[in-house]
This record gives sequence, structure tokens and C-alpha cells, in this order.
Amino acid sequence: MPDLNAHYNRLDDLILRDVSAVRKMRRYLHAHPEPSGEETRTTAYIADQLEGLGLEYRMGPEGRGVIVDFPRDGADRIIAIRADIDALRLQDEKTVSYRSRESNLMHACGHDAHTAMAFGAMKALAQVPEALPPGFTWRCIFQPAEESATGAREMIACDALRGVEGIIALHVDPALHAGQIGYRPGTLTACCEEFDILIEGRGGHGARPHTTIDPIMAATQIVQSVYAMLPRSADARDPLVVSFGVIQGGINPNVVPESVQLRGTIRSTDFDHSKDAKRRIREIVDGVSQSCQVRSHFSIAYSLPPVKNDPAFTQCCQEAVRGIVGEEGAVYIDKPSMGGEDFSWYLHDVPGVMLRLGVGTPLKPVRHLHSTCFDINESALPIGTRSLARCACRIAHYVADSS
Repeated sequence: MPDLNAHYNRLDDLILRDVSAVRKMRRYLHAHPEPSGEETRTTAYIADQLEGLGLEYRMGPEGRGVIVDFPRDGADRIIAIRADIDALRLQDEKTVSYRSRESNLMHACGHDAHTAMAFGAMKALAQVPEALPPGFTWRCIFQPAEESATGAREMIACDALRGVEGIIALHVDPALHAGQIGYRPGTLTACCEEFDILIEGRGGHGARPHTTIDPIMAATQIVQSVYAMLPRSADARDPLVVSFGVIQGGINPNVVPESVQLRGTIRSTDFDHSKDAKRRIREIVDGVSQSCQVRSHFSIAYSLPPVKNDPAFTQCCQEAVRGIVGEEGAVYIDKPSMGGEDFSWYLHDVPGVMLRLGVGTPLKPVRHLHSTCFDINESALPIGTRSLARCACRIAHYVADSS
């Protein structure tokens, strides 16, 4: 493998000269968030920035999301960089100049930073195409709808992975400090499935419950039984988390409603564990329904596989980022997260890796992902941008040498 340091130095120099532009983009996106499925203005903004650079692009589904390919003579082998662009339905409670201008919408998961860093890395790679070996070029995927777990498959259906031989991404991590990058070969995030349970009874007056079939009573028994029995049904050595997040039924305190809806998630590090949990929940729902004389319907809203980092690519990225954060800044993640991430769908088809970028500040409270006060230490932005560019370069050379 050739000495990549000269390429790294040129990429670093371009990125460090562009720090203010990356920060400006991140702050603009933070102030103008859009939720999953509605990212048309964000897409138009990214497209406008691309036109300013003279780079060609194509839109994702329904004008949401952007795919950028860098044209390089004789290059048909692609290393992709992925960033997500959607925000969450939360009220931004920070007091900063770039606070969200939209009511009950904010970038509480760092997607604004992901987009800005990927854009900065893309700009640098466009100016140093020789950083990738002959026959290779790069693609940048600005993906919508990560939070709803639908965007990755939508972009894949738009040929986002055509010709791709490797893909990389970063995710901000407030539990790590700026200047740290987390890595983990193998399983990084959980298999995540969302389920719905509809319980139908017979409504009536709260003063005459004997004339009703109470779905609320059945719903409470289901919730309590799942929480009590699932831990006793699963192998304690295998992580499994089942949580209910929605209980909806009735609007009047003196009326027994006709139905109740429960919604929740199943999270595990393996689909087989999740399959066993689903079977056990169905058994509990059926048993409670029979004893309470209600009708019930159990369904899976969506299934998301775990992010499984390619070990060789992870090693490549370790080597690349150590030149930025040093040996002490490259942090091994000893346990997978129980969060979900639809980057996993790309890894279902091609090898790739997701790294964790530290965005916390020592001695300051940790503002966790999906918090209404979430923010990042912006000194991490050039670190993440440099890491994406270096990792794309390093993986391309690894794939070239391995073929």
C-alpha cells in the first residue's frame, strides 16, 4: 500500500481551511430542521450548495435526499459516505443563536453535524481525487428519514449502492469528548422492531363496568405481564430490551372506551433473540385477551437489523483516525448500543463501518441524544470531517489491494 500521509496532509489542509464553512452549514441546518419524510427544504439547500461547487447530483425519492457522484476517468468502483438529514419532533430549549426556528422541531440527534461534515469531506476529496487509487471514486449520500427507519431503503431503491464497494458513516456521541472517536468491529447497534397491539372490547358507562368489556384492564395486564415475564423468558446473557412508549385509549374519565392501542419496541443484538421475544409477547397478548374476553391484534410496524461493522474496514478506520486523535483518542466501544440505526440496511448489501464521534465537553453535563437541550462541542466538526475523508481514502486503498 502506498504511503497515504501525503494525501492525508493535503486533505487535512483543505478541511482545516474550511472549518468556518462546515460550522456555518451545521448551524444553518440546526436552525432550519425538517422531520422525517418532509426534508424538501433541507434537500434544496444541499442541492444549492452543490451547484455552487459545480458538482452534479441526483435527488432521492419525492425530492428528499441527494446522491452525489464524483466523475473520475476510468473509475467505476465507489466508496460511499453517508449522512442523514432529518430532525426530530422536539422543542429546542437551548438559548443559542442557531436555536431551531421551527416549533417542536430540532436536530436532537446530530444529523445537522453529520451532513455538514460529510459535505466538508466531499469538498476536500473533490480537490484531491488522486487520494483514492486508480479505478476508484467516491459517492456522498445525503439520506432522509433515518429517524423513521425508512430513508436508507428508499435511497437504496434509488440505486444509492450501485457500484459501491464500501460505505462509511459517523454518528455523534455526547458520551465521548471532542477529540475522541469510538470504534467497534462487529455489532455496533441493536436490532430494533416496533410493534402495535390493538385491544378491542365493549365500551360503556364507568358506573356500570359489568355491562362492558374493559380494554384498559386488558392493556394494563399486558404491559405488566410483558415487563414481568420477558426478563424471565430470555437468556440473561443476551441483551434484550422491550419498552412500551404509547398507551392510547379513551377521552372521558367516566367512559370505558371501545379500544386501546399499545405501541412499543423490541431491541436486541440478534434477530433470533428478537424473534423469541415477539413469540412470547404474542403468547402473553393471546392469554390476557382470552381471560379478559377482548379481541386483540398484534403487528410489527417495522424491523431494523443491527449495524454490523466490517472488521477489516474498522481496522482501516482505526489506523486512519489515530493520525488525527492519537492513540489515546481512539476509543474501543466495549458494548453495542441498544439504539437502532438504519445505516444497517446499507451494510446488509455492502461492507462498511460506522464510527462514533465524540462531541461532549469535559466537566460539562452530558446532553444525551434526543434531549431537548442537545448540542455539540463544535470543535469536533473538523475532527469528524477529516476522519471521513481519511477513512474513505484508506478503505479505497484497502479494497484495491485486496482485489
